[in-house]
Amino acid sequence: MKLSISGTYSVGKTITSMALSHLTGIPRTAAPTMREILPISIPGKTLEECNGAELIMLITRRIQGRAVAESHLGDDYISDGSSLHEWAYATVRVKVGINPNDSVDLETVEMTDEVRFYAEVMKQIKVPAVQHAKKAYDVFVHLPIEFPIVEDGHRPVNERFRSLAEGLLLETLAEQDIPVHVVGGPIPERLQKMLDIFRFTPQMSIDEAIAHAQEDYSKIDTRTEIERLADTVA
Repeated sequence: MKLSISGTYSVGKTITSMALSHLTGIPRTAAPTMREILPISIPGKTLEECNGAELIMLITRRIQGRAVAESHLGDDYISDGSSLHEWAYATVRVKVGINPNDSVDLETVEMTDEVRFYAEVMKQIKVPAVQHAKKAYDVFVHLPIEFPIVEDGHRPVNERFRSLAEGLLLETLAEQDIPVHVVGGPIPERLQKMLDIFRFTPQMSIDEAIAHAQEDYSKIDTRTEIERLADTVA
């Protein structure tokens, strides 16, 4: 089974996908993060400093990296996110601004020539993003917004951005008739629900799977793109 763990920022996709992988023995895959991509793509810039053209390049690299990683795993994997996520996050910026935190109190942003062109490009990027999602994943498990955004100084997003992104993801899944299960609650509850839905044979207890996932998560390099850049030029 090719399963995508879906949801917007700060809903627990990464820790949930890690725990589910340990629980089921199915390998996990993910796109390279913006923290990883930025220092080699646009050295010296943070995500909120990127313009529309640079964002298009970054999401293209993320989708490419995701597809390459998935191609090595055959017919069984758990994906942290999907090609739809890169496209959805980028598309919402048409409404909330290239840097959403600059327009947090605005209903709409000014439709400049840059934003207008960016919006047209996003319409075209939707085509391969949807085609990839339909081919690469058998089913989605969507984690709803239940917790506040993690303020890590890296994500230039806000609650309005999250809400719009979630709506666009769910709307697109329904529009494309892609199977989706909405699974909420604490991580143990999520894992049990997925065992019940998909009839997975657990390889360990839920508590053991979560403990392994927490260990994996603790090893993630959470340095900012600027901090990482220092290593690339050292």
